[in-house]
Amino acid sequence: YRQYASNPEICKTCPFLEKCTQNKDHIKFIHRHIWEHYVEESDHLRHTEINKNIYEKRKETIERVFADGKEKHGMRWTTLRRLGKLSMQAMLTFAAMNLKKMANWTWKRPCPA
Repeated sequence: YRQYASNPEICKTCPFLEKCTQNKDHIKFIHRHIWEHYVEESDHLRHTEINKNIYEKRKETIERVFADGKEKHGMRWTTLRRLGKLSMQAMLTFAAMNLKKMANWTWKRPCPA
């Protein structure tokens, strides 16, 4: 984090001092994370028209994959312990889901030979 402090000499005569800070030394402190501008930029981009359209499709693509993993492939609960075993189960499950998706693509239209 970075901490910014106002100049008390300037703040003493400010008409908005009471709205801005209650500090007895007339100093306003602002704490910002060093990557805060990236968060602000991503929020700005999220509200553009093209990204609104992309975000609407998320429920049909990304969220659907995780829902299928939970409902059809046993990702709701696990009997395994430790991160390594859980990661292996998740990777194998999603690899199987990808193979099923690729098989469906080839069955829908003939594969170019």
